[in-house]
Amino acid sequence: METIAGIEVYPIISLLIFFIFFVALFWWVITAKKDYIKTVSNLPLDNHQNDDIL
Repeated sequence: METIAGIEVYPIISLLIFFIFFVALFWWVITAKKDYIKTVSNLPLDNHQNDDIL
């Protein structure tokens, strides 16, 4: 791997992408509206819409 020119930049880019993604995800979780989180978390338990399909 040491013989490939410019190979040292790929781990740095991967780390930056990983870090930026999780910082953005953390920011979204912190700033998300609590009503939206509550609505989305109750979706799997809401059987009223599934009754129409069956």
